[in-house]
Amino acid sequence: MTVHIITIDGPSGSGKGTLAAKIAAHYGFNLLDSGALYRLLGLSLFQRDLLNKIQEQLVQCVDFATHLDIEFKSTDAGTLIFLEGEDVTNTIRTEQVGEYASKVATVPELRQALFERQRAFIQAPGLVADGRDMATAIFPEAQAKIYLTASAESRAERRVKQLQGIGLDAKISDILSNIQARDKRDMERTVAPLKPAEDAYIIDSSTIGINEVFQLMVDYINSRIN
Repeated sequence: MTVHIITIDGPSGSGKGTLAAKIAAHYGFNLLDSGALYRLLGLSLFQRDLLNKIQEQLVQCVDFATHLDIEFKSTDAGTLIFLEGEDVTNTIRTEQVGEYASKVATVPELRQALFERQRAFIQAPGLVADGRDMATAIFPEAQAKIYLTASAESRAERRVKQLQGIGLDAKISDILSNIQARDKRDMERTVAPLKPAEDAYIIDSSTIGINEVFQLMVDYINSRIN
């Protein structure tokens, strides 16, 4: 039996997480939020005062990545995320933890440590995986590969609304600066840099709504997996 794999890659704030969840629900597939794994590892290393000592304590950091105590629980309100038994669902969505994740993602040994954890999500009937290198590094065999992008300005506006929606203060100037810095770091890293796969379907969502993007994705996916 073929287990279909759909990848949705793109920069921070492009809407890939929201759309990946909608696509997974539409097809009844499993969902992998790879960004959450990097955010969880970044938060864990920060809490252990290791985030700025990764190279000096590399063996210990890799061990933490390999045995990270995480749990995803699906509820009517969405997915709850736990780190070592603590609910960090909202915590890992902050800009600060996003910065932690971006630092972790530049370390090849930590990326490798998380590789098998991500591959383990391939289970019937199918998988929707969102991240930055799902199509290029983790699931190159995916039948449907989507690269979702948007201008930095539109992504900053969306991010502010998202953070305000969970009760966090956010200044658009700070968010825009963080997004631009993260884009640069993600695109210039030596291992699995952020870029579309050669055979990816590229969608720019800067000026179109989520429902239109969703329909574009469904039309493309149907042409690839049916």
